[in-house]
Amino acid sequence: MGLGGISIWQLVIVLAIVILLFGTKKLRSMGGDLGSAIKSFKQSVREGEDDINAKDDVSLHHADGSSESTMQQTEKDKQS
Repeated sequence: MGLGGISIWQLVIVLAIVILLFGTKKLRSMGGDLGSAIKSFKQSVREGEDDINAKDDVSLHHADGSSESTMQQTEKDKQS
């Protein structure tokens, strides 16, 4: 028994059928597309977390009264 009741031979047969249907070039391009999509997704998640952390830092400083947010300072500079 292999993974979830599927033997290694069944996996080999399925892999062979997939290669016959799509070909190695198509599978390689699909793998590259999938890899770049995952990379892009991870980067977007990382940027989103950085934005959330930055907003939390700004709101903590503003709640303490020790500093203003950069957006408020920029708006005041534009009005001057």
